[in-house]
Amino acid sequence: MPDLAVLQARLGYDFRDESLLLVAVTHPSVAHELGAPVQHNQRLEFLGDAVLQLALTRELYERFPGFSEGPLTKARAKLVNRRSLAVRGRSLELGQHLILSRGEESHGGRERSSAIADAYESVVGAIFLDGGYDAAREFILREFSSGFGEVSAIPVLDNPKGELQELLQAKSPVAPRYHVISATGPDHDRMFECTVHHAGVELASGSGKSKKAAESEAAQAALNKLREEQPTP
Repeated sequence: MPDLAVLQARLGYDFRDESLLLVAVTHPSVAHELGAPVQHNQRLEFLGDAVLQLALTRELYERFPGFSEGPLTKARAKLVNRRSLAVRGRSLELGQHLILSRGEESHGGRERSSAIADAYESVVGAIFLDGGYDAAREFILREFSSGFGEVSAIPVLDNPKGELQELLQAKSPVAPRYHVISATGPDHDRMFECTVHHAGVELASGSGKSKKAAESEAAQAALNKLREEQPTP
């Protein structure tokens, strides 16, 4: 069993109902392995995603009064994506508190980005149920405070694959190519790793719960890299 006191200290939030936090860190693989109706975090993940979206949407709306719907949507997408949620979950060391099946544990589930990102959303959902919207919003804004400065110029892409292709084909007729290099995890929690290449050179890699998501992550990573190497005046 995870040490819930340690986890609550890291979260900066004390639960009145610790059973909610326990469910938030229970991976669905536990129910699959037992073949029994065990509470796990998929429902809380669903709820937490909605709470994150609402809290961050309101904050962006208030912080950037000059931005229209399109840029605000892009900024929110930059803040809330699987990679950023996994990074935040790792900073809280959520992986070490996960309750996993033996099979998931043996396959490195404790370090799997998708499991950590899902648990992060689930924790947000649990805080919302335990303390209400204000408590969840306080946690979210504390967690994402540094991220708002990063999106002030809204450097986020609606279609990273399309933008990468346009950027590369402005200099060369050769289109970027994507390769799935691995697909790991059980059927209910697959994780794809993908690389993107141009003219025989690997530009970047990405991961996601689908081939499309992994390709999109790889394209965005490639764009970030290319723009760092050739900054816009």
